[in-house]
Amino acid sequence: MRDDHERHADERRRDGDNAGPVEEELELEFEDVVGEGAERLHRTLRATLVTGFLGGVEVGVGVLAYIGVLHATGDHLLAGLAFSVGLIALLMAHSELFTENFLMPIAALIAREGTVIQLVRLWAGTLVANLAGGWLIMGLIVLAFPEWHGVLDETAHHFLDAPLDWRFVTLALLGGAVITLMTRMQEGTDSEPAKIVAAVAGGFLLAGFQLFHSILDSLFAFGAILSGADITYLDWLLWFLPVLGLNLLGGLLLVTVLRIVREGELFKLRRRNLG
Repeated sequence: MRDDHERHADERRRDGDNAGPVEEELELEFEDVVGEGAERLHRTLRATLVTGFLGGVEVGVGVLAYIGVLHATGDHLLAGLAFSVGLIALLMAHSELFTENFLMPIAALIAREGTVIQLVRLWAGTLVANLAGGWLIMGLIVLAFPEWHGVLDETAHHFLDAPLDWRFVTLALLGGAVITLMTRMQEGTDSEPAKIVAAVAGGFLLAGFQLFHSILDSLFAFGAILSGADITYLDWLLWFLPVLGLNLLGGLLLVTVLRIVREGELFKLRRRNLG
């Protein structure tokens, strides 16, 4: 009997003190995710564009670190670690990437805290602004570091010359999943050091292993184009469109949908309370 009592007590500690359908920690995380997602969905277009533009600039700072380390060492893993500077900047400055807007806004939409039109506006505005901010910072990098042009050219060709095969598909799916998982980890804690660790881990995986990411790798392409490489904006666009769709698919299927299924009872309760 005592063993049974201790076992039930252990299970109760794992489940938290609440009497709800899921663990207390998941319930608190759910409230944070839906609340943050609703805030993003209800932003003005101006706020969305400014936030997205700054996100593109901050990722460009990460590209600055990546290319600098890659030029000095030739080591993609070290360069990927350096790139995490950009994701830390995104976190601390409260900017965001298009690919960070999969989990939270979708959760808010399912909880009836926003509309599909708001989601489309958020995605489109953030995406365009990310690219614009990234293009600007890459222009500055190209002018400031002409000795890096060769590395930019080689890096851009690595992505843009990739054939559209199963490896292409899986690298892009993983790229979307990694950045969405990073966002989910950051929303799962109130600890700033833990959030920074998640940003470093995400940057290392994304850039160090050269996963395909629609925004990050577009900045490599922009840098190469601006430095005079034999790459055109049409070349970039033909690469960008399938990667964009696959990033979205990876983030949704491998992270977002699973989290929503796991917390399904909480969505039902929230919708019931709203309506």
